Amino acid sequence: MPEYTDAHGIAIVYDRYDAIGEARGVVQLAHGVGEHAGRYALLIAALQGEGWIVYADDHRGHGRTGMRQWGGDVSKLGRLGPGGLRATIAALAQFTELIRAENPTLPLVLLGHSWGSLMSQELIAQHAERYDAVILSGSAQRTFTGLNAQPLNRRWDGPDAHGLEWLCSLPEVWEEFRNDPLTTETPLPKLFGIPDTLRIRGRAGVMAKDLPVLLMVGSEDPVGGPRSVHKLADDYRTRSKLTDVTVYVYPGDRHEIFNEVDQEKVRADLLAWLEARFPRD
Repeated sequence: MPEYTDAHGIAIVYDRYDAIGEARGVVQLAHGVGEHAGRYALLIAALQGEGWIVYADDHRGHGRTGMRQWGGDVSKLGRLGPGGLRATIAALAQFTELIRAENPTLPLVLLGHSWGSLMSQELIAQHAERYDAVILSGSAQRTFTGLNAQPLNRRWDGPDAHGLEWLCSLPEVWEEFRNDPLTTETPLPKLFGIPDTLRIRGRAGVMAKDLPVLLMVGSEDPVGGPRSVHKLADDYRTRSKLTDVTVYVYPGDRHEIFNEVDQEKVRADLLAWLEARFPRD
């Protein structure tokens, strides 16, 4: 499996999935906290089928990268290691450079879910010129009121609670996550520590490029939810002066919209949004 080495000497594992037929563009996929890129197989296959090359890494401390980084110690999965969150975001920017170097003539779309979407917000704030569009799912306005600081399963807590109800409305998704040897349920503050947990926050501001932005969120998502995502969209329109900002809200969906009951519609909406902006020649 391919890898690259970040500024701290951490080997970041990633996969490249080639487009089916002639490639129209490239998607850089950034997964959420406690998980890994392997959980996005259906989304990746859908993108490939529509002519998109997909690059997906396991971020620092996560998945295959984390297992190597921590010498196979599962109890340390999710811990970022030296440099913390700043180094993790820098490694994602380095990944973007690698992708651009391998595909210099194709448009590049940044697609981030959850924590990946929060880091993507920072990436486009710092390096908007490197991307041609951005898609954020399960995201939030990164303010103290916009990003939920409470336990994410609080709404579903009770004596019979599984503990992962917040992820999705489908129990099989909870079980798959829990039984996956490359995931962790350790809460983010414990994984990252308080300083890096606070560093996740930040407000959208002036950007170097007018990017098309798609925000996708479930109506029952406890991370931010529609109210927070609409505030983020307003920030991009007013503070960042972006002219193409779209919000899709999925009724009844929780955090992982790509694993929900209506996941086929979610994927279809994403592909249609891309088609409208990057049509085949």
